[in-house]
Amino acid sequence: MRKILETDVQAYINSLLPARDALLGEMERYAERHDVPIVGPACARVLFQLARSIKARRVFELGSAIGYSTLWFARAVGPRGTVFYTDTDPANARRAEEYLRRAGVLRRVRILVGDALGMLKATPGQFDVIFNDVNKVQYPAVLRLAPARVRPGGIFVTDNVLWSGWVARAPARGDNDTRAIQEFNRKLYRSKELFTTVVPLRDGLAVSLKSAP
Repeated sequence: MRKILETDVQAYINSLLPARDALLGEMERYAERHDVPIVGPACARVLFQLARSIKARRVFELGSAIGYSTLWFARAVGPRGTVFYTDTDPANARRAEEYLRRAGVLRRVRILVGDALGMLKATPGQFDVIFNDVNKVQYPAVLRLAPARVRPGGIFVTDNVLWSGWVARAPARGDNDTRAIQEFNRKLYRSKELFTTVVPLRDGLAVSLKSAP
């Protein structure tokens, strides 16, 4: 992944981050060694802060990998909250379950294995936060489905919206990921029910506030 921020600015932000606990540190090292995509600590703090700021109790993640963001959300929602974890890889889900058990938050998490969009459709009710981090070609489909499932005053958050800077260029032939993210970003900012800001941390985080009906 190419850097969005200048290297010295990124290093400065990272230098300000408080040390994570041992389990989060272990997850970060595992992700780096095995090339597992996680949001990283700077963006994870944004997710935690957003969830806490609206007193979120129900969070649905579209794409959770080894459960790094899941753990931050589970801590944010508290013992009465619920976070829905989704991933297509059973091995990821097993690893995430073990991390969440060790963190003491597994009772707050529903582990769902399979297609994230299908599982969102199958899960009743609205959510305080929906976090979108699925395969990038699915982003337009997510935008057609997810906002209606966020409660008024809730938050829809999407990772990788700057896509290593490729979104600022014409996509190469066959680059369906960049094309899909560009379409998603355009439609997200044009939405009448979502008020959106892109935060240029890591690979770009879009934060969208759902308006009242």
